[in-house]
Amino acid sequence: MRKSVYIGTLAFTLIGVPSAAQTSPAVRDIPAPNSPPSIPLDGSVAGSADTEVWTRLGTLDVVRNVSHPTLTPILPEPGNATGAAVVIAPGGGMIMLALDAEGWQVAHAFARRGIAAFVLKYRVQPTPVAVPDLLAYFAQLQAKAEKGEATETDSTAAVKDAGTAIAMVRANAARWGVDPARVGMIGFSSGATVARDAAFVNEPGGRPDFVALLYGGLDKVEVPATAPPMFAAVAFDDKIARFDGFPVVAAWHSAGRPVELHAYQSGGHGFGLGRPGTTSLGVFDQLIQWLDIQGFLKRKTEK
Repeated sequence: MRKSVYIGTLAFTLIGVPSAAQTSPAVRDIPAPNSPPSIPLDGSVAGSADTEVWTRLGTLDVVRNVSHPTLTPILPEPGNATGAAVVIAPGGGMIMLALDAEGWQVAHAFARRGIAAFVLKYRVQPTPVAVPDLLAYFAQLQAKAEKGEATETDSTAAVKDAGTAIAMVRANAARWGVDPARVGMIGFSSGATVARDAAFVNEPGGRPDFVALLYGGLDKVEVPATAPPMFAAVAFDDKIARFDGFPVVAAWHSAGRPVELHAYQSGGHGFGLGRPGTTSLGVFDQLIQWLDIQGFLKRKTEK
């Protein structure tokens, strides 16, 4: 069983909820938003979400208690399509998913650049359903963080879901107009760890052809010689994606695999595709340029 470690302050720092004592309107349940059509990954009925809870945490809407993973295709206009594809893993500390801010919005940005995007709603660990119980749970995480203790979470199911999603995109390459040899994955925060591990743990058909890790997945791992090209971005003032240097980047480089790192002076955690007032605003353009230089955006008719 594969484990990932996240600092207990995630629930507060990431979502901007400074204290578990805060209640409505800072933390409240909300109706499930309208979303693009999704495809079940586990054989469940489309739209089945018997355990899911949508919650507004500060200014961020998240989905919790995901037990039925899905994939949401957001495709480019046919005349603009490059043939490249990316599976998107939102963050949330393996206990929630920022499915809008780090999922659907990101997917539309990729589609506008001619890249077929697929938002992965992967399985996460359960949290209390009722808001008062959820706040008490967050308080426990905060107490552990104040003692310098980490909160251990299990990403096994999420990594498996990532492999299933990548294999599904390749199996439907003709239907979605993508090149099965150019299917990558981008992850945000805990989703970055899911994307990174998908490159190593899953069967070959479920491994991405490139990975992009945004403010997550930075701890040291053993990198095989078959690892895909990797792009990483983080801000130095990030209080959650803690790192001593950039061990995952160094490991990629030592393995002789293509790797690029962007470390911004500021931007904090959860800057998504860029936080106004910081140089992290350039991250999406830099990622697109990197993909282009690596050859992933070159159409089959181009030489």
